[in-house]
Amino acid sequence: MTSTLLPGNIVYGGPVTAREAQDYRSLGQFVLDKYKSFGEQTVLVDAVNGVEYSASFMHKSIVRLAYILQKLGVKNNDVVGLSSENSVDFALAMFAGFAVGATVAPLNVTYSDREVDHAINLSKPKIIFASKITIDRVAKVASKNKFVKGIIAISGSSKNFKNIYSLRELMDNVKFQTKPDFTSPVANKNEDVALIVCSSGTTGLPKGVQLTQMNLLATLDSQIQPTMIPMEEVTLLTVIPWFHAFGCLTLITTACMGARLVYLPKFEENLFLSAIEKYRVMMAFMVPPLMVFLAKHPIVDKYDLSSLMVLLCGAAPLSRETEDQIKERIGVPFIRQGYGLSESTLSVLVQNDEFCKPGSVGVLKVGIYAKVIDPDTGKLLGPNERGELCFKGDGIMKGYIGDTKSTQTAIKDGWLHTGDIGYFDDDFEFFIVDRIKELIKYKGFQVPPAEIEALLLTHDKIKDAAVIGKPDEEAGELPLAFVVKQANVQLTENDVIQFVNEHASPAKRLRGGVIFVDEIPKNPSGKILRRILREMLKKKPKSKL
Repeated sequence: MTSTLLPGNIVYGGPVTAREAQDYRSLGQFVLDKYKSFGEQTVLVDAVNGVEYSASFMHKSIVRLAYILQKLGVKNNDVVGLSSENSVDFALAMFAGFAVGATVAPLNVTYSDREVDHAINLSKPKIIFASKITIDRVAKVASKNKFVKGIIAISGSSKNFKNIYSLRELMDNVKFQTKPDFTSPVANKNEDVALIVCSSGTTGLPKGVQLTQMNLLATLDSQIQPTMIPMEEVTLLTVIPWFHAFGCLTLITTACMGARLVYLPKFEENLFLSAIEKYRVMMAFMVPPLMVFLAKHPIVDKYDLSSLMVLLCGAAPLSRETEDQIKERIGVPFIRQGYGLSESTLSVLVQNDEFCKPGSVGVLKVGIYAKVIDPDTGKLLGPNERGELCFKGDGIMKGYIGDTKSTQTAIKDGWLHTGDIGYFDDDFEFFIVDRIKELIKYKGFQVPPAEIEALLLTHDKIKDAAVIGKPDEEAGELPLAFVVKQANVQLTENDVIQFVNEHASPAKRLRGGVIFVDEIPKNPSGKILRRILREMLKKKPKSKL
């Protein structure tokens, strides 16, 4: 990958020479044909129970489920919701949705009732797949939204919704006549939305990022192009949730490459390490908290991790110190970071063997343009000048569903404005130094302070509140609240923490604690001055009880 500087200080990652995926009639057809071509080779492994799934099994099962979805009334451009932990059925549901030309909307399994309600009202799914751990909540919320016509239980059941089907019973029901093959409808690839993934904004509840079929197909071409190792000979491991954009896109790309993907539904220390040892995992998808675990936890020394060649880390910045500790401890030769957003489909920047300076997040991927602008004037900046990072390319989202204003703020003349401050050096390596937007990054999840603040202000004993991220080596940042109490009331730190626990998903809980203050620092227009709060945190003030 060789970047070049175009007139106007625009950096270009070079052309995508492979157009295999983009030339297909649809994303669904591409996935089906890929699985069919891989025959009996193993493509998915459930590391909990050791069950291995062949590409042939996946193809037949996706075709079967695609016909069933059509019989249940799912048509081209309808929306299929998907609320499940990582499982083979998650993959089957998503790929069957693609096969019928539907839009798939994954839901965070930790969402509260309120968050599920918000998310499904963005995407309006006709059918929702739900697993045992989510089905009661999904059914309860779906019963209040008439656009949901049915729920397919991957496992478990619920009495909260009348039209609940068992996935196993549907797949075994002889009444559903299916053929051994399936032709996906022709897609308007630039317009038809394949995925709606939830990405937290800075001003409240999650936004629905619309990724088109072309966004995904172009990303697949750019992923496949630089791969020098035959991917069908590679075993990868992931514990990244597939409802998360990073996890979802890695599932799709590995499926289309024919790699053997070993997966876990959640992180468990012994299971994670034993999976690497048992399956001789060569590459693993990681986030910084997992990297800290590999670097520091004593249990790591009890396992043979010598097969690991590459760790691919994303979702949040990784410190050079942690990287060096892992290389020294385990001997992993390659640790690669990337940078991307839900809004860019997958990474737009990635480290490679040639370009990998300390602190760098890599160079532009093929097909991507980048520019750095002065956030105040919009002036284009040159090498080693810090400003807002903007990207352009076939992976840039269609927009936020039902939110024209936010879409127009994020995308201007085809350029995605990231809100992150960074620069590129003379070798076109990129560095992230800060961010304009105020998202808290907790274990790779984006936590918007404004949403927690809005929730806190519904408490009758809280007069004002502000939330920032408290730096944490393992998690990245922990949500911490500065709270102003109403006059003459009793309110403890634990009271506030419990209140948030009851009304928000786990990532949004106040693990950083609560600090009581007399007032929240704000500018004349009422904007919270988080910079001052961060300075206050560094001085470790004592809570005013």
